[in-house]
Amino acid sequence: MENKRTCLYDKHVALGALMQPFAGYDMPIQYSSIIDEHNAVRAACGVFDVSHMGEAVVTGNDAGRYVNHIFTNDVDKIGAGQVLYGMMLYPDGGTVDDLLVYKMAEDKYFLVINAANTDKDLAWMRSNAGGFSVDIEDASPRYGQIAVQGPCAEAVMEEVLGITCGELVFYTFKTVVAAGGEEIIVSRTGYTGEDGFEIYAGEDLIRAYWDMLVGSGRCKPCGLGCRDTLRFEVGLPLYGNELSAEVSPVMAGLGIFCKLDKAEFIGKDAIVEQKTNGVSRKVVGIELAGHAVPRHGYAVLSGGVEVGVVTTGYQSISTGKSVCMALVDVAYVKLGTPLDVRIRKKTFPGTVVKKRFYEKHYKK
Repeated sequence: MENKRTCLYDKHVALGALMQPFAGYDMPIQYSSIIDEHNAVRAACGVFDVSHMGEAVVTGNDAGRYVNHIFTNDVDKIGAGQVLYGMMLYPDGGTVDDLLVYKMAEDKYFLVINAANTDKDLAWMRSNAGGFSVDIEDASPRYGQIAVQGPCAEAVMEEVLGITCGELVFYTFKTVVAAGGEEIIVSRTGYTGEDGFEIYAGEDLIRAYWDMLVGSGRCKPCGLGCRDTLRFEVGLPLYGNELSAEVSPVMAGLGIFCKLDKAEFIGKDAIVEQKTNGVSRKVVGIELAGHAVPRHGYAVLSGGVEVGVVTTGYQSISTGKSVCMALVDVAYVKLGTPLDVRIRKKTFPGTVVKKRFYEKHYKK
């Protein structure tokens, strides 16, 4: 089956981007180089095409109660204009997906879901809507999305796009009426560990904004390659790596996003049991001695015995260290524990460290 294309596909090709399949789309992996783009986001500003992400709009009298039923975080604790991160879970505590929930109003929520999971997530949401007075719309065809990320993002948003956003703090959003009368969503969110914004708008406006940003010379076009290196360095999970149907939020170290003081949510009983009695494996950080690069799927060993698997690994661009996140047996999760990683046919010594290899820089 032919891959889909975002509304910016021709822009990427014109810029000479390396295009590869991702989540059913042809997506840009890099333009100049992953290192250049990564450093641009850490030092100044980069723009990403994330139009492949899925969006769903939940409306109705029971919208809040329904979202709280399928979502681990608690939307009753926030007001309109705020965003929450959390998960949808299976009854056994495994992860359906991690997502963002935007509270538009008490009876309207905007959900942003992972591209590879869009169809699965929507089917899951609809199959669990019985007994709730809600409408669930797949809004993905209505929206393109770009992410403007980096310490200069606010200045670029205001001076290049003319969007005032200084009043937004991290994980808040507003709707803006753009030139021509289109209503768009602008949020102070992102997946890089830097300050930044995400814009949801119709395809024509997204194309116009992309041209303005890239044409300004103040915002480097960035591909999915550095999107992964950036999120990894600050300990942010990727579904399919650090979270999955087999890996719960507790195992991933994300139990804080499961609000057990809520009356109920799908998977709550399993999370309570895991928090009470523990889990068999957890996601940890590992720093290797030397410059050997651990990769997804490589074995983690203790005394020659396999005790885990690498979920994501790189030589960190920002720190120069060879590091990885890995799902390991719970007996080996304590900071300072020595562990080895098998890279091809050799083993390399490492040590368990915090998963955040580089400090985040958000506007609180």
